[in-house]
Amino acid sequence: MSEIKIHTKNLDLYYGDVYALKKVGMDIYRHNVTALIGPSGCGKSTYLKTLNRMNDTVAGVKITGDVFLDGEDVYGKGVDVTILRKKIGMVFQSPNPFPMSIYDNVTYGPRMHGVKKRIVLDEIVEKSLQDAAIWDEVKDRLKKPALSLSGGQQQRLCIARALATQPEVLLMDEPTSALDPISTTKIEELVSQLKRKYSIVIVTHNMQQAARISDYTAFFLLGELIENKKTQAIFSAPKDSRTEDYITGRFG
Repeated sequence: MSEIKIHTKNLDLYYGDVYALKKVGMDIYRHNVTALIGPSGCGKSTYLKTLNRMNDTVAGVKITGDVFLDGEDVYGKGVDVTILRKKIGMVFQSPNPFPMSIYDNVTYGPRMHGVKKRIVLDEIVEKSLQDAAIWDEVKDRLKKPALSLSGGQQQRLCIARALATQPEVLLMDEPTSALDPISTTKIEELVSQLKRKYSIVIVTHNMQQAARISDYTAFFLLGELIENKKTQAIFSAPKDSRTEDYITGRFG
């Protein structure tokens, strides 16, 4: 069994009166890809955002239970949320580069954390863009606007931007849902490479994608974690009939 990177226990989340996550307990393993699957509104994106406290910004949210990163309580007193989000980076559903140059997009995070030297920033830009498999496509136009890139390139730039702060965990909320098949394939190949350096949690509606790229798969339904196990096992021999019904297309 791989080493546990994130552990959640009895995690409850309310949006006002809406009970959105119900006693969720699961482990996320170091240097593995964990896919979160389930129908729309089942809680998978909500769960993802509890891991780096993105839900803190939503009015009326109440969270109880535990989230541990390397054994440390993410919701503990004195936790610096800025540092937490440096450790746990996030890539969203639609590419969202900042309206600035490719170079400035990648250096935004490091600069926020106090990196000022040009030579260091240059190294971060090259390494991050290489890790995001887009360096060769953009190395000669780093001063060009990020918004001039194609959708697939923009999403890989957003991945590079997340990697630039040297996170330990990368959260991805349906990162290919707005992309064409060729760009989707590139992102999937990239995810498979990135797990050597990072622990990755990816929300996906695409069952085939989960089967292709993840090591573990967690199935959510109506705010509950129904099942979480190795991907091959969950697709070949799910223990819960609701999991089987979902992955075989009977609902969702």
